[in-house]
Amino acid sequence: MKARLILRSTQTFVASSLLIVFCATSATSQTRDQFAVARRRMVTDVIEAEGITNKLVLDAMATVPRHEFVTGGLRARAYEDVALPIGAQQTISSPFIVAYMTETIDPKPTDRVLEIGTGSGYQAAVLSTIVDEVYSIEIVETLAKSAQKRLEKLGFNNVTTKHGDGYLGWEEHAPFDRIIVTCSPESVPQPLIDQLKEGGTMVIPIGERYQQSFYLFTKEDGKLKEKKLVPTLFVPMTGASEELRRIQPDADNPRIVNGDFELDENDDGRADGWHYQRQTEMCEESPMRGKVCLRFSNSTAGELSQSLQGCGVNGRNIAALNFSIWARTDAVVPGATKHDFAGAIIHFYDSVRREVGGTVLVRWRGTENWQQARRTVPVPANAREMIIRIGLNGSTGTLDVDDFQIAPVRR
Repeated sequence: MKARLILRSTQTFVASSLLIVFCATSATSQTRDQFAVARRRMVTDVIEAEGITNKLVLDAMATVPRHEFVTGGLRARAYEDVALPIGAQQTISSPFIVAYMTETIDPKPTDRVLEIGTGSGYQAAVLSTIVDEVYSIEIVETLAKSAQKRLEKLGFNNVTTKHGDGYLGWEEHAPFDRIIVTCSPESVPQPLIDQLKEGGTMVIPIGERYQQSFYLFTKEDGKLKEKKLVPTLFVPMTGASEELRRIQPDADNPRIVNGDFELDENDDGRADGWHYQRQTEMCEESPMRGKVCLRFSNSTAGELSQSLQGCGVNGRNIAALNFSIWARTDAVVPGATKHDFAGAIIHFYDSVRREVGGTVLVRWRGTENWQQARRTVPVPANAREMIIRIGLNGSTGTLDVDDFQIAPVRR
């Protein structure tokens, strides 16, 4: 329509110019439509399907353009339920984690919210569409500056950001109705307790570097009342707080935590020590060892059914890892893509979290009673961390796993 008006007013545009304008407009519309469709699918398949029901949160997730918060080369993956690198050894949290943390604090339109760990600015943008004011702090200066520019450019004008130590809070704007912490300390920093309004809520991942859980805190009579939620894994923090942890990971002795899947301290039906669990349950039906095994079930090809665990590993001293795991399958069928198979996969990362190797430990399909898989996997010399993923992933059927162990082989 705009092209026709210009043509009528000037009478100088030739047909080819008009065609170019229409083609450009059409391409832009298609791109916008493509991202809109991807956002709707993300909300339906990833967020609602995993139990998020808060309408304000769902509307925000369907509105905020996540592709604007990732690097250009990763835009095609912006609406996948994965964390993506944003530089400075940091990541943008997966869509589900952002939605989960946002729903957990139960935000209201009149709220003033403090976010610790701005990162790309995506979490702040989601909050911006729901609450009155957002204050966000990022310890990495380059990320703080780029996030501020991005949020201003996109019109999230009720977000105020700054570079600094988030664990000190933002006293001049306190008290806050809600606080979201997107990095993982060993315990709740006292300034955040002081700056949380009476009756306010805070969600924060707490724990050792590779063994964290979300906690929901509510301030009552000046003290925090806690509720332990699901396991999670946030990348290690940048700064002195990370280096001064009392409990440091033992990268020279990597191990699987809760590899028999027996432990569930908060009785939420999920095995402790394993994070980003999708379509899992603790199964008492004839486990291989102990009282339970971990069951993965999926009836829709392409939907995630998985569980992950992180661990430190020092490739300078560890030459290889011996793996063993028991599995039982029922009608397991691979999905449409090469990634949609039932299996156990390991990824290695270096000191700045670049992937330096990955191996499929075992693949499963069909119907089989309990079978043990064993494998020895070389560890890259520059590996410092690893992530293990087990499950159906995008395949269908039922998979039970039990007694998952690793043993290091010294160089």
